[in-house]
Amino acid sequence: MKYLRLAGGSVNQTPLDFEQNTRNLLAAIAQARTEQVHILCLPELAISGYGCEDAFFNEYVLRRSLEALAELSAASQGLTVSVGLPMEHENCLYNVVALIHDGEVLGFVPKQELAGDGIYYEPRWFKPWPEGQVSTYHWEGVAYPFGDFIFQIDGVRIGFEICEDAWNGIRPAQRHYLNNVDVILNPSASNFAFGKSQVREILVREASRGYSCTYVYSNLLGNEAGRIIYDGEILIAQSGVLLARNQRFGLIDYDVTHAVVDVERVHIQRKKSFNFTPELPDNLLVCEGSYEEADSRTEGGEIAPTEAKAEEFYLAETLALFDYMRKSRSRGFVLSLSGGADSSACAVLCAHALQRAQAELSPEELQAKLGYSGADLSQPLAAQLLVCVYQGTANSGPDTLNSAQALAEGLGAAFMHWDVEPLHQQYKGMLAGALGRALSWEQDDLALQNIQARLRAPGIWMLANIRNGLLITTSNRSEAAVGYATMDGDTAGGLAPLGGLDKAYLLEWLRWAENSLNIPALNHVNKLQPTAELRPASFTQTDETDLMPYGILDAIEKCAIRDYLSPVETFRRLRGAYPDAQLKAYIRKFFLLWSRNQWKRERYAPSFHLDDANLDPKTWCRFPILNGGFREALAQLDALS
Repeated sequence: MKYLRLAGGSVNQTPLDFEQNTRNLLAAIAQARTEQVHILCLPELAISGYGCEDAFFNEYVLRRSLEALAELSAASQGLTVSVGLPMEHENCLYNVVALIHDGEVLGFVPKQELAGDGIYYEPRWFKPWPEGQVSTYHWEGVAYPFGDFIFQIDGVRIGFEICEDAWNGIRPAQRHYLNNVDVILNPSASNFAFGKSQVREILVREASRGYSCTYVYSNLLGNEAGRIIYDGEILIAQSGVLLARNQRFGLIDYDVTHAVVDVERVHIQRKKSFNFTPELPDNLLVCEGSYEEADSRTEGGEIAPTEAKAEEFYLAETLALFDYMRKSRSRGFVLSLSGGADSSACAVLCAHALQRAQAELSPEELQAKLGYSGADLSQPLAAQLLVCVYQGTANSGPDTLNSAQALAEGLGAAFMHWDVEPLHQQYKGMLAGALGRALSWEQDDLALQNIQARLRAPGIWMLANIRNGLLITTSNRSEAAVGYATMDGDTAGGLAPLGGLDKAYLLEWLRWAENSLNIPALNHVNKLQPTAELRPASFTQTDETDLMPYGILDAIEKCAIRDYLSPVETFRRLRGAYPDAQLKAYIRKFFLLWSRNQWKRERYAPSFHLDDANLDPKTWCRFPILNGGFREALAQLDALS
């Protein structure tokens, strides 16, 4: 028997922050040493940060990454450590993993399959490495192997799959299996999406079973660069059994999770499936050295129950909000709290991001993350770092004011009530004088609605500037799809936490939050019909009256945008949900509003990615600002019997 303690390490990195990134990696290595780990797998591009984007072309980034690698190597005495970094080789950039053993770099393995879909853009910066090719890299006067090869240390064969490498039909693990690899390390930068953790677990377990190996998966943690959330997942499996997994979405700088494995066990499994023993391949790096054996008790946690989507959303959003606030060097959150669903959800999430930080971090850790001494850490942070402002006009009702105030007080946040009706009247009077006529709802409906939203922006921006706070805009994904927002009004802000979430699910989540998070004040919110409150009360304005029921809006969006269906194909898929004439009207309205409002989506504040589909034009869904408006396609829909 040969027992080894294998570990995955997750780190919360920031692009181009080499000092803090290196500090996190050194701390993870130190913890691994304390836990007597033999092999530690750290995430993809962990040294530079995954989200450097075009800064990968900067010579400084490449040089500084190698300098950090040298520091990590010197700190890895007695360990085998893998860590990711960008590297230039023969005038091309590669996404690379370095393997360090006992303080010495052994070689470099570049990624073969680059992620280039959805939010990923790796082919813009990196070149894929060809299968089976091995080259030589010279660094500080030493020649290192660089390419597609495997390592052998004390008789243990180690191979790599770097994130996307494992998500393809033809993958390195297949060749590793044929070359008797014992341990496959998968350093990853894999975005959070609802339900993705279960898919990863299957991938890791089945790889360990199908390829007769021990498989270690380690992901990045936190809101690294602004839009992508990493859950920090670590998975270790052997022979189809998950041995260890960590708690995801931690607010910590790093996490190390390990399991003790019997390497000889996979040899036995492999003998049962192989009737031959392959010779040592040419692309095998043999390193002299030995591992002290761990005790024979296999360590590792039980498989955690699948998290409910609501809790997963809560943990991902609060982690992302806390990271975005501190990494943007903001001193808390500021938001216009209308008393409706969207702003209330944002208030809950901001408050609970601060509550989680105070509950899960020591005062010293929290102080270091906040980066300033203005907060009293002995008192609840929400009262100090979250300000909610209700900005009412004559069209605002008492229900939303009461809802907003009750929620802010229930969350322990600061609350302000501003009467902006005088500003509203001033703008109306100014325009009436300029036009030489009175403004009326019959003639000027849209302008009269929009000015109320826009006049709320300057004051809340001013408050955010004075407090050096992060201004939250509350637009959701359903509104973004049809442009149901006032540009420079309710879209004002630096971050849109709900931009990746549809309104129908948001309403469900608020009902969950009322009970599961014990927020009785949400009872007021959950009883209200969503409304912009921009028309007089006599209009009985609601969002769904202005648009369509949110459920069908989101269903049409999935057909039209996610699945690229035409209006006719969308109608055929959804037929039966509503009478034909009504369904056609909803589909027509969606396609028209979608095609007219790309310019708004181009200007929305950054939002978090929460699933493997999105409307963000900068990182997912490209659409021309000027377009034909689906005229022919909608005519075909109208003609359909």
